[in-house]
Amino acid sequence: MTLLIILLAVLALIALSSWGKVNAFLAFLLVTIPAGLALGLSSTQVLAAVQKGLGDTLGSVVLVVVLGAMLGKLVAESGAAQQIAAVLMGAFGPKNIQWTMMTTGFIIGIPLFYNVGFLLMIPLIFSVVYQYRLPAVYVGLPMLAALSVLHGFLPPHPAPTALVALFHANVGLTFAYGLLVAVPAVVLAGPLYARTLRGIVSQPLASFASEPRPADELPGRLNSFLSSLLPVLVLAIVLGLQAVLPAGGPLAPVLSFLADPGVVMLLSVVVATFSLGRSQGKTMTAVMETYSAAVRDVSMLLLIISGAGCLKEVLVASGAGLAIADGLRGTGLPPLVLGWLLAGLIRVCIGSATVAGLTAAGVMLPTMAHSGANPNLMVLAIGAGSLLFSHFNDSGFWLFKEYFNLSVRDTLRSWSVMETIVSVVGLLGVLLLDWVLPLVSPKLAGL
Repeated sequence: MTLLIILLAVLALIALSSWGKVNAFLAFLLVTIPAGLALGLSSTQVLAAVQKGLGDTLGSVVLVVVLGAMLGKLVAESGAAQQIAAVLMGAFGPKNIQWTMMTTGFIIGIPLFYNVGFLLMIPLIFSVVYQYRLPAVYVGLPMLAALSVLHGFLPPHPAPTALVALFHANVGLTFAYGLLVAVPAVVLAGPLYARTLRGIVSQPLASFASEPRPADELPGRLNSFLSSLLPVLVLAIVLGLQAVLPAGGPLAPVLSFLADPGVVMLLSVVVATFSLGRSQGKTMTAVMETYSAAVRDVSMLLLIISGAGCLKEVLVASGAGLAIADGLRGTGLPPLVLGWLLAGLIRVCIGSATVAGLTAAGVMLPTMAHSGANPNLMVLAIGAGSLLFSHFNDSGFWLFKEYFNLSVRDTLRSWSVMETIVSVVGLLGVLLLDWVLPLVSPKLAGL
């Protein structure tokens, strides 16, 4: 009966979000409260679980999501992202245009949220298309594949950050494993698959090909790279020091403090405020206005994340975890595969990668203690599943279609197939890591 209630709750969430067009946060609340009552909780217990889920989830992700949005917004508006793209284009040249675009998307996608990165990179893509007379999909898909993979796999993006917190994973290891999985996924879905799409006729709308900023108004090259990638550099240095220094040494508390993603993002925002803001002639008021706009951009996203936390907490408080664990043992599917499949099904039905990942996490979380699955890999498995087959109910599908001025058929065979390749390759990479890690380092595999 418990499994049936959970299934009905998920189906109701899909129906409200997809067919009913109900705001995702409201949909979570409308589903969570009846589900909690049906699972045997009293009305007081349900409300307590909702409040705890809201507080715990927001408390664990709000710093990273908000600070990440601030950094991404400043990177975009300062011209740092354009400078990074220009440097990579000069280094690789037009003959390796696909690899250049993929690398640009990979670097830009680390600090920028997907929609911000997409809108920021569209002028660059179209300028390359017009300058070198190349097919737009052939040029643009590798970059967008990189942006999409990072959005689904790696912190500080909202869904992976929330999943790391929910599963109590290690943000540094999740990021490191995510890079190992992301690279082959991007290569296969980006440059290699895009070569089969050269025949797609696309005439990007001229109104979308905006002029880039003048070179003399851009931040310096080193400044652009260091400011944009500071979160990655700090995490890499701290993770490396933690690996080589004794766990109980005098630097251990300092390293643990610096490894916290909220601290990393705060440090990065403070540095960028001066390196990409004040040093570029912006007043402090203008920089703060940029940050305020960034917070407005992610406010509803934070509510959606907290709504998923409510569903998770109700499942935990009701003791549904044991019932789900029993059901999992009956399916015979490995937990990582089941997490991927659940996220994928919700993604296909709802369209939102973030909602799919968080909903799947809410169902899978109570089973973690019984499954023995690596929490870092579970984050990646669910993240990969949340990217499966983007189609008509996904805003990213229409964003790609309209900006590239494609038919629905060509959008399906380019964008939708690319997303599916990313998802499947991501799962295969996670399963390979799950097999290799215990052989390489049992201690590391257990983190």
